[in-house]
Amino acid sequence: MAHFPKLLSSQIAYDVARTMLDGFDKHYRLFRDVSVDAKARFEAGDWLGLQTLQRERIAFYDRRVQETVEALEDEYDAEDLEQEVWQQIKLHYIGLLTDHRQPECAETFFNSVSCKILQRAYFNNNFIFVRPAIATEYIENDEPASKPTYRVYYPGHTGLASTLERIVTNFQLELPFDDLPRDVGYVMRAIDEEFGRFDIAPNFQIHVLSSLFFRNKAAYIIGRIINGDHLLPFAVPIMHDAEGKLRLDAVLLRREQLQIIFSFTHAYFMVDMEVPSAYVQFLRTIMPGKPKWEIYTSVGLQKHGKNLFYRDFLHHLKHSSDQFIAAPGIKGLVMLVFTLPSYPYVFKIIRDRFGPPKETTRAQIKAKYLMVKQHDRVGRMADTLEYSSVAFPLSRFDETLLEELKREIPSLLEFDADKLVIRHLYIERRMTPLNLWLQHATDDAIDQAMREYGNAIKELMAANIFPGDMLYKNFGVTRQGRIVFYDYDELEYLTDCQIRAVPAPRNEEEEMSGEVWYKVGPHDVFPETFETFLMGDPRVRKAFMRYHPDFFDPALWQAHKDKILAGQMHDFYPYDTALRFVNRYETAAAAAAA
Repeated sequence: MAHFPKLLSSQIAYDVARTMLDGFDKHYRLFRDVSVDAKARFEAGDWLGLQTLQRERIAFYDRRVQETVEALEDEYDAEDLEQEVWQQIKLHYIGLLTDHRQPECAETFFNSVSCKILQRAYFNNNFIFVRPAIATEYIENDEPASKPTYRVYYPGHTGLASTLERIVTNFQLELPFDDLPRDVGYVMRAIDEEFGRFDIAPNFQIHVLSSLFFRNKAAYIIGRIINGDHLLPFAVPIMHDAEGKLRLDAVLLRREQLQIIFSFTHAYFMVDMEVPSAYVQFLRTIMPGKPKWEIYTSVGLQKHGKNLFYRDFLHHLKHSSDQFIAAPGIKGLVMLVFTLPSYPYVFKIIRDRFGPPKETTRAQIKAKYLMVKQHDRVGRMADTLEYSSVAFPLSRFDETLLEELKREIPSLLEFDADKLVIRHLYIERRMTPLNLWLQHATDDAIDQAMREYGNAIKELMAANIFPGDMLYKNFGVTRQGRIVFYDYDELEYLTDCQIRAVPAPRNEEEEMSGEVWYKVGPHDVFPETFETFLMGDPRVRKAFMRYHPDFFDPALWQAHKDKILAGQMHDFYPYDTALRFVNRYETAAAAAAA
């Protein structure tokens, strides 16, 4: 450790803290620039550009952390600083955050930098932010030129229709609307159908977050209606029509609908937030059951979300006593999965060795998980939290599981007194594996599940994803009954696959052969062969073929590939398409007129 006079060490501690905060401020400035750019890309209909922004933004954080680490090592030999100096660094950093607009995210950045420099023995609240030091309640940007977190509207003064139009036009989108009064009429009609004619209370008002939420081809208005003791959430997606003009596509008025569009199965939103904690607090009022970490993650602050998740996990460990056990279901050849029954997540670790027929490496599997993180998950792939050097209480492991860990992943284990440290793992929302769910499902439930399963794969295809292993054990059933893919070791871009029809046998010997008689390349995909291992159960087959008779036709798969190669981007809706105004009102009106 380097020794310095007291005054000099205090100055160094301040300079280190300032350098770390400068690194975070650069990160957040670039983060906000992406959100501003997203508005211009949306207006231009540059959908591929929006996808690129989303993908590239994910890498920003790690780059700024690495830049800051290198600066501290070059300027201050940071890893050689004394313990006392590191404690002073943290205290100076806290002082610098007093009037900061993103203190909670800056604390997480401090942890990320410090953990790359310090040894694990220093990962406690004296040196890093195990607990938050700066409160985030009631932070607001008081500068006159800045927009508030949310705007407040009083429909009682000007009428609801006029207010709704003003809400939309206040976002100052450059493109014209095809017919905004018509769309506002649809919104009012949907509100009336959902709630009926409700009495207007003296406090009737509408709160709308000041920035749009961009994802896929939509920009979402997010807000809440206050009327008496009632708080009603809403989201209004704005989309382009066929002529390139704007229109309100739907209005979502139920809490569970908003929870889905903010769920872990979708790409992160791009939204410009001066004070992220204020946005998160607002969103929690309209989705009170959604954890704070998940909301931070959904708005693109996934590193802070990951930090909050880990704090919640440590809290749960302290207030529970059950043991970690192997996750139920068929064991995977690539991932070893365990869970804590009292906790709704699973822990996934890449095995040291892979049994046949798997031919892959740890690096390749990690690349697949990163691919999912960066790709548009379109509501059909589970997001994962990736951690390094996680310390678990050794006493909480079931003996059978502990022996399996020692046998299957010895290279990733470290025993430290009463702790078991796992050097690398993924954490994912626990879902019921589809294969187990089907075993106890009714005919009606199977019917809906197979419709969902087929839709899930078709939506993945449209998003340029070939799942690889489509066995039911690799799909989960969410609480909302949606089917989600979560096994990524054989994932490929559909455009990298060669879609082929099974060649006709050339002779009787080939026709009767139980083996494949034709040549198969590493990226060849034969959709006709999927039927063999997916349709063994007659009930499953009947339900599946009712909704997806084209599934095993190579032409379906090739058509999706061709559209992607031609630069076409599919329309994805994280809500029931029956709610779209074009289907809900216009199609119905046209049918009635006919």
